Amino acid sequence: MTAQNPLVSLVYSSSATHPFGDDQLAELLSVSRSRNSARDITGMLLYRRGEFVQILEGARSDVESLMATIGRDPRHRDIRVLLEEPLHERRFAEWTMGYQSLAAAEPAMAEGYRDSFDDLRAGDHDMIGRAIMELTLWFRVRESVG
Repeated sequence: MTAQNPLVSLVYSSSATHPFGDDQLAELLSVSRSRNSARDITGMLLYRRGEFVQILEGARSDVESLMATIGRDPRHRDIRVLLEEPLHERRFAEWTMGYQSLAAAEPAMAEGYRDSFDDLRAGDHDMIGRAIMELTLWFRVRESVG
């Protein structure tokens, strides 16, 4: 990374135009991991009920190029950049695209329950930041024990 092309983290959400089955997700992950490796992009992808949240890390120009590609992908709609910030070091250096489906991880709706995934769509910068931290921590814990 250079001063003109710094390391950044970008978080976006999107809706799938059609629900993804396991085979479609496996294909998406295989192609994306290969392309991300070639671009030195790391991060994680979460998927639940037709909704994606992804954290991308890499040189600004590479992340912007990838976002342009995602923006043209007919499988995505309602793409929203939730957060873009400079990074001093990668949080997901070991993953070209760590992945977790949230379908099996849905807790019962109890009093006081808050859904971090839904908080990302709230539009409130503080809620979005907190939700990103919570989902990142949750993902890392699941990956370390899984």
